[in-house]
Amino acid sequence: MAITDLPSGISKGLLIDGQWVDASGGTFDVFSPHSGEVLHSIGKCTPADAERAIASSKTAFSGWKNTPVSVRAGILRRMTELMAERGKGEALAQMVCAEIGKPIMDAREEILEYAAPSWRKAAEEVVRHRGETFPSTQEARTSKRIVQFFRPLGVVAVITPYNFPVDIACIALAHCAAAGNTIVWKPSEYAAAACAMTADLFEEAGFPPGVINVVQGVGDVGATLVASDDIKGIFFTGSTPTGIRIAREAVLKPQLLELGGDGPFIILPDADIDAAVEGAINGCFYYAGQVCTSAERLLVHADIHDEFVDKFIAKAKMLKVGNPADEDTDMGPVCNMVTRDRCVRHVEDAVAKGAQITQVGPSEGLYFPATILTGVTMEMEIIQEETFGPVAPIVKINSVQEAIEIANSTDLGLICSLWTKDLATAWRVAEAVPHGTVNINETSNYWDQLAPFGGTGSSGVGRELSKWFMDTFTESKLMVFDLGDEGRQEGRAKAEGGW
Repeated sequence: MAITDLPSGISKGLLIDGQWVDASGGTFDVFSPHSGEVLHSIGKCTPADAERAIASSKTAFSGWKNTPVSVRAGILRRMTELMAERGKGEALAQMVCAEIGKPIMDAREEILEYAAPSWRKAAEEVVRHRGETFPSTQEARTSKRIVQFFRPLGVVAVITPYNFPVDIACIALAHCAAAGNTIVWKPSEYAAAACAMTADLFEEAGFPPGVINVVQGVGDVGATLVASDDIKGIFFTGSTPTGIRIAREAVLKPQLLELGGDGPFIILPDADIDAAVEGAINGCFYYAGQVCTSAERLLVHADIHDEFVDKFIAKAKMLKVGNPADEDTDMGPVCNMVTRDRCVRHVEDAVAKGAQITQVGPSEGLYFPATILTGVTMEMEIIQEETFGPVAPIVKINSVQEAIEIANSTDLGLICSLWTKDLATAWRVAEAVPHGTVNINETSNYWDQLAPFGGTGSSGVGRELSKWFMDTFTESKLMVFDLGDEGRQEGRAKAEGGW
């Protein structure tokens, strides 16, 4: 399939009641980060389209929430099967590669290793997500029994980013739908066709009309979803400023917000330096650093600083930076000019303030070289702000305490990577930093779909994946039963005894 040959209907921009229909706001173009050419035009939804989608999902909710869990789970498993089919999975990977510039090997990994299995994992989790039975703890109420169960919220807004456009969406859609919610999904405009191709599988998998509706477009569409009284929960992955606006607008609604990261990557004197170099290459340059878990600040102890820097630069020079469609490409372009401009600003500020620079790869169009900065100090913008690009700022530290202080110097707290052979030191550092995850002798980009994922402070609210996702997008309810007069009389007798 040529990249511009989209499956029938999906360019219309609005999936509602199981049918692709024309969005009412005209179209927007999706560009190739590699070549700059227009790949395709996609229908642009308006706030009115978003309201239609919300109404559709609201109507579908009553039927979907009462669909047996086994039936819902079967539909989710079918999604895994469809996405794993060779033709469908490869087409999705090729589209991800074309639209966001992710190297094709990494795009295949996103589809086959992460996105497709997430539907099956949600199907497994929903049958485990059940309540408990409690006895009464009140002596005067020994006849009471308390039962907890979970109910879906209603219509959930799912707003997803460009960097893992299919994976993050599938995790959110699968868990929300498994729990019995209906969904209005607003994908990133940078990856519109890859997301539409994913949505095109919903009917074949067996989802009833209206259970998952899709609205393509830009910020005003997402804002409409967030502001609607009919939206009962919100999932958002994206920038911290946007996440803060959502949190303020949607106050009192259940929210799962996965926002920015500051990625401290701490390397202590006893670390395996070669392993740390490999981990840092992944942490800094995987998908050109456009990952919320990227290593944003390399904090390297003075005792091993020079050796690490020499090996790190040598390894970086081995990266193949170029066309993401080539099978042996390690790093492609960044996705958009906003990201590239921020990389330029941060690097220029650091160099102006005394940092030394090494760059690998082209610097044209949306390509930004794999960049290593040494001599980085705390007053530089690149230490204070998230870059979200292929830049590795290295700070020389003299103690574990200094590393902890730098790690704690921003309000972001998603993932910290620590390299040491000393278990006691690793434990103390993990307790001392605020980050939601601390990876020991592992790249910052490691996470697992069965473990809770999320950060603190400006890195977000809540934990996603597995049962933690289910907890956010369901509500706990209690039923209290009375077993009869015997327990009441016994309790009353004790109460009447007084002190």
